[in-house]
Amino acid sequence: PQGPADSYDPDEPNAPKKTTNLSINSDLLKKAEQLNINLSANLEQAPTTQLREKQAQLWLEQNKDVIAAYNQSIHEQGVFSNGLRSL
Repeated sequence: PQGPADSYDPDEPNAPKKTTNLSINSDLLKKAEQLNINLSANLEQAPTTQLREKQAQLWLEQNKDVIAAYNQSIHEQGVFSNGLRSL
């Protein structure tokens, strides 16, 4: 079954925003405000990176048997273009 993380596209610029509450180091908040740092945009970066990493790990886990079978096939039979290569 697919969950919300399966359908999330971090590159979708028109994805709706949701208001939320969070806690942040007060000194960090103050300095970010002083330097006009866009906290909303920056606070999305870390979870987006983590999500991409987790999705890649999940994909590899879900496809490890197929990848292993393909690699074994290549090891045993080579790739179809082996005879076409010239050095």
